[in-house]
Amino acid sequence: MSPSRLRHLRPSLRRRLLIFLLLPMASLLLLDALLTYGVALNYANRVHDHDLSGDALTLAKMLSNSKFGSRLSPQARFLLEYTPDGRSYFTVTSAKRGLLAGNGQLPQLSHAPKLGGMPTLYDAQLNKQNLRAATVQLAPQDDSGDPLTVTVAETLHDRHRQARQILLLATLMQALLIVCVLSLVWFGVNHGLRVLDPLTRRLAARTHELTPIGAPDVPQEILPLTRTIDALFERVRGMLALHDRFIADAAHQLRTPLAGLSLHVDRAMADPRPETVADALSHIHRLTRRAARTTSQLLALTRAQATPADTVDRTLLDLARLVPDAVSMRVHEALRAGVDLGYQGPKQPLCILGDASSVQDLLDNLIDNSLRYAGRGSTVTVGLTERDDRGASLSVEDNGPGVPPELLPRLSERFFRAPGTSEEGSGLGLAIVQRIAERHHAEVTYRLGEEHGLIVDVHFPPVALPT
Repeated sequence: MSPSRLRHLRPSLRRRLLIFLLLPMASLLLLDALLTYGVALNYANRVHDHDLSGDALTLAKMLSNSKFGSRLSPQARFLLEYTPDGRSYFTVTSAKRGLLAGNGQLPQLSHAPKLGGMPTLYDAQLNKQNLRAATVQLAPQDDSGDPLTVTVAETLHDRHRQARQILLLATLMQALLIVCVLSLVWFGVNHGLRVLDPLTRRLAARTHELTPIGAPDVPQEILPLTRTIDALFERVRGMLALHDRFIADAAHQLRTPLAGLSLHVDRAMADPRPETVADALSHIHRLTRRAARTTSQLLALTRAQATPADTVDRTLLDLARLVPDAVSMRVHEALRAGVDLGYQGPKQPLCILGDASSVQDLLDNLIDNSLRYAGRGSTVTVGLTERDDRGASLSVEDNGPGVPPELLPRLSERFFRAPGTSEEGSGLGLAIVQRIAERHHAEVTYRLGEEHGLIVDVHFPPVALPT
């Protein structure tokens, strides 16, 4: 697709603004045209009605000043019948003698007009042609007692023609005004959009900076856009920082296992005796498992930190089914470690809203932490209870050596391991638990057992089901 075609298809603020202005203005112009025509026609009707009444009075006065019998004089007939455009009609009737003169059989009013009064206006029709008529009745000038009725009528052509002329002039002026307004709007939009130039130049001048782009010169109309971009930059900065932290953590945690692997490989190659090779392979196997576990926990921690809490895809999870399943999967591992692993919880469903894989990671790390540090011959109990606020409380309790009370607040720190711990570990398990709990708006607390050992509680909020 050519660049010009692409530019034509790309949305345009100017074009959109003009369209939004042009359509209402065109509608207003049409409405105004209808109103203008109505007002102009009403004005033309008033003017023509006034003239028509004047013509009727003039003719009546002319007839009242002349003496005639059953016939009109040639001069009066000429004046009455002179209609150069052929759109005027008149009749002169006598109460006793009927029609005296006229150029059309005009319909008369159902009631006679007031004798000697002002002309009466009314609508009429002649030969399927709409007319406007004015009629006046003259008092008799002699003792005959025979009044005359003069009626003058005209078509509506001149009225509509004048209304159309007024409409045309008004429409042309209003259309010219709309064109001027749109031109001013176009100029104003083009000039107003230049306020974005400093922001565009600042963005174009950046290379790898992800600092906020908001500044005092940013118009308030695009503040939502700049704030959204700044929020995006902040998330990207967080992701890059998380990426750098992951690389640094991986390098730090894998350095010792990799160095140990290299050392035992060199040892086996230098001393090929079977007992030396077997011992080296045993160490290599242990270090490989340690490196694999460390890598898995680093990935789990990064995954737990990467997704904001509000974007977790939550589904309804039944902890009364999920927790026993997780415990049963670790029974064989507990037997090998010499730990009595058990579960206590309700039989009825106890549900939370959460991500299934993340909750499974949380359970695995809690159980693994207890199995690893409780020690051989200890007891680990995974409990599940319903809280008073209809939330769920998950607890993992062991009767191992525990930790000093002053170290309880540090258990959720990354890479923290209590002093004096002989068991190998990365110090990431409880940090992963803390991050996953935060994503589910849950609270993690640590407390010591009644005699010794450690209890980890995870309090999940109640499920807010839609009503």
